Amino acid sequence: MKITIHQPEHMPWLGLFHKISQADTLVFLDNVQYRRTYFQNRNKIRVMQGWQWILVPVKYKFGQEIKDVLIDNTTNRWKKKYLESIATAYKKTAFFERYFSVLKPIINKQWDYIAEMNEALTVAMLGFLGLKPKIIKASSLKAQGKASDLLLGICRELTAHTYISGISGKEYLKSDDFQNSGIKVVFQEFHHPVYKQLYEPFIPCMSAIDLVFNHGDKSLDIIKGIGVKVLEEVFH
Repeated sequence: MKITIHQPEHMPWLGLFHKISQADTLVFLDNVQYRRTYFQNRNKIRVMQGWQWILVPVKYKFGQEIKDVLIDNTTNRWKKKYLESIATAYKKTAFFERYFSVLKPIINKQWDYIAEMNEALTVAMLGFLGLKPKIIKASSLKAQGKASDLLLGICRELTAHTYISGISGKEYLKSDDFQNSGIKVVFQEFHHPVYKQLYEPFIPCMSAIDLVFNHGDKSLDIIKGIGVKVLEEVFH
């Protein structure tokens, strides 16, 4: 079993789906501390002026785990703005209607927790790309610890033979511990593809919806760098 583990981010970028494409199982790491001003309640979309955030308001208390962070449903006005932002940015793309019709009811659903919304959106986006990993929540497992120890515990519990890590894992993973447990560690090297966006010049690191709205069924090949130019640097 090849496993990758990632926090449930909001409308994730291409790098995550590149990593998932190398794995059999995706574990949503929902039982670690929520990161403010990161990508757990927001992401970037390409607009005429450059890029902008799409954002879900949350009620965050310091130290909360991702799975416990509530969406701020005091008012649902944010949904109107959120959906209008996506529609304005992408309504002229070739595949907008196909994918927006799937995303819109997910966004409009009355979610309580941001992690649950993020997971549902990620699953939908996996479907767009034709990826079908087994999906498990870390909070449903017994593994404990922090950082490398937690990831190793998850891999052991799921009897993984390979762990697919992001390139940043080189900075904190205790690779010897994985090796001693008979688990191979593969560090992802993601070179961001350059693809045709609705506006120029090309801007990398948008939510993956930017790619699928523009390129539809070709999106997974583009993520893998097939038939397109890729940027030289390795993206984290």
